[in-house]
Parts: sequence; structure tokens; C-alpha cells
Amino acid sequence: MRRSYGSRVPRSGVEFDLFGSGSGATPIVAPATPGSSPETAIPVASLTETARAVIEGSFSPLWVRGEVSDFKRHRNGHWYFCLRDASAQVRCVVWSRSQRGIPASPDEGMEVTAFGQLTVYSARGEMHLNVTALDAIGDGLWRKAMEETRMRLDREGLLAPERKRALPSAPTRVGMVTSPDGAALRDVISVIRRRAPHVSLVVSAATVQGPGAPAEIVAAIQRICRFGEIDVLIVGRGGGAREDLWAFNSEAVARAIADSTVPVISGVGHEIDVTIADLIADHRAATPSAAAEAAVPMRSDLLAALRDMSDELCASLAERASRARSDLESGAMALRRAASIDAERRRAAISATAGRLNALSPLATLARGYAVARDPVSRATLASVADFKPGAPFTLTLRDGDVAARVADKP
Repeated sequence: MRRSYGSRVPRSGVEFDLFGSGSGATPIVAPATPGSSPETAIPVASLTETARAVIEGSFSPLWVRGEVSDFKRHRNGHWYFCLRDASAQVRCVVWSRSQRGIPASPDEGMEVTAFGQLTVYSARGEMHLNVTALDAIGDGLWRKAMEETRMRLDREGLLAPERKRALPSAPTRVGMVTSPDGAALRDVISVIRRRAPHVSLVVSAATVQGPGAPAEIVAAIQRICRFGEIDVLIVGRGGGAREDLWAFNSEAVARAIADSTVPVISGVGHEIDVTIADLIADHRAATPSAAAEAAVPMRSDLLAALRDMSDELCASLAERASRARSDLESGAMALRRAASIDAERRRAAISATAGRLNALSPLATLARGYAVARDPVSRATLASVADFKPGAPFTLTLRDGDVAARVADKP
């Protein structure tokens, strides 16, 4: 029997040949398909689960490009937003566990590329993109994350210039936090051997890129600080892509550098690369080699500096001795002058006193022709007539000697 294209399957599930031989046609019974009739209707949950399975099976994880809109950060940490272009949109979600590799949340209107699995949220029957990686067109997200970290540190004063410590002028032991297998370590060793072979290098190994790098760098810095015999610390690595250097933009690494007990030199990447570690370190070097040069002065430069210091010290001592000699001579001259003036003043005072004493002296009176009657025994002055007894002896003291006398009679 030839079947026509006009055949159909009625709701009963029995197929008829509408253009066959008529009443003698034999019905063909086909199996019922879920959802093909009210009797085989499927639950909504089955429908959305089936749609999810079909979509996830049809689409491998892929990158989607669009503009961010309706961004919301849920209290449980998940991000919800839409990616849209001029004619369509798709809902997106970034679970909190997937945010570790994303530098920052996107801004409203930012054009991004999102990587994820297209799926269906069964509970609502909504299709969305389950995003596991997100990047802005250009460096928007990376720049935003770095700026947010910089602003937090700046608000706490950790980027203030007055916090910067001076590097030691003649270190004997340098520490370094880096990968033991990287070119940065070899460059630093080469520079130190060339410039100052007497300086020793202590390496605290750490992974310098990847998800676990920030924690390892922090632990390595703290290990060096506990060692306690380091004059200056270099933290760095060689060049690489933006993602490779991202560990040095970690806030945890920045705070470890700020808490270091010794001055820190940051030498990350190439000259054009600037990281948060560069901003918070006591000294920023363009490369690890430049960091080693900043940490360790040339031995010949140190010797020349010592010679210059010796010459300056000798000159200073000679100048000081000359100045002291001049001061001493000036002081001696001033002392002689002061002593002469004082002696002259004392001489004049003595002369004046002597004149006054001479004017009051009995000898001066005697020199003018006067005499003093005295008792010959007690030498007491006989100043009154009553002191003279008839016949009593007495002495007259004259200018040039004594004369013995006797009272003849009372007047």
C-alpha cells in the first residue's frame, strides 16, 4: 500500500491512510510520544530539565561578547547581569566560587567578553550563561581591580611618601623573594657578583604567578623577616603577560611588603610594568637587575666613597683644629686684655684706698709736728689731763721715734 503525504497522527495515536482503499483499510498504531496529547503531557520540571540537557549538550562552553547591563551583586556573593547588543540579550550569572579568577566586577555599560556554559535555570525555565571567566575589552577589569586596591591602601596611608624607608648604603646581606627557577634570580646573582662579591644573597622561594602565588609570596616575605639578618629585600620576577604579573597587584602581597621589617625594593617585570607592589615598596626598580643595582652599590664606588669621606674628615679636622687654635689665640688675647684692665682697675682702687688710709693715719698727723702721749707700760694713749699723775713717767711718740718724759706737776 502506498502511503500518501496526507497521512497524519490523530490524538488517539492511531494512524489512518486517508487515501487508501476505503473501508477495508487497516489502521496502523504508533507509540505515543510524551507531550503529544493531553494524556501524555509532561510536568514543567521535566520540560525545563530536558531543555537544559538539550542546550548544554548542543553548546560547549564558549566566549560571548556584549555590553553589561542590570548588574546586581547578591548578598550571597553571586553576580547577576545581562549581556546585550543592539538586538538581543542573554542573562548571565557568576557564582561566588567562580569569581576567584576574575580581577573585579564589571561596571554598568562596560563591554566585556564572558566565557561560560549556556544552560537553563530549571526552577524558572530561563536560559542563562553560567560565566566562569570574564574580561573587559582592553584592560578595563584589570585596571579597575588595581585602582580599587590602590585606593584602599592609599586611604590607610600606606602609599604615603613619608613611609618610604631609605636603602642601606653598604648592605652585607640581601634577601630576595622570587621563583628559584626564574631568570630574575639569575640576573640578580650576576649583578651582585659583579658589583659587590662580598655581599651574600638569601633567597626565599615562592611561586610568582598563578592562583596560589599571592599566598606564597606573602609567606616568603614573612619568612625573610623572621630570619632577621637581612639588610634589604628584593621582591620581584621577570617580565610576562598582564595575568602573569597579577600576583604583585594582590592586596595581601602589598600589605606584607608594608609590614616588612627591612626596606623593600620591588623589581617586577619590565620598565613599562607598574604594579601595586611597586607603589607600596620603599623603592621601585624597573627590572630585577635594576633592583639588584639599587640594593648593592659597586665595591669600587664604596671604596671611592670611603676615600672621599676620609679626605673630608681630615680636612674637617684640620679646619676644626685651625679654628680652635684661632679661637684659643683670640681667647688668650682677650684674657690678657681683660686681666690688664682688671689689674689697672684694682691698682687704682688700691691707690684710692691708700690715700684715704694715709689721710686717716696717725703717722700722717705726727708728720705734721704732733705727738702722742702713751703709758710706757701698756702703750695706752693718754688723751686726757686726768690721765697724767704728778711725777708719773710717760712716752711721747713723735714722727721719728719715742721720747721718755715725766709729769712735773698737774696744770
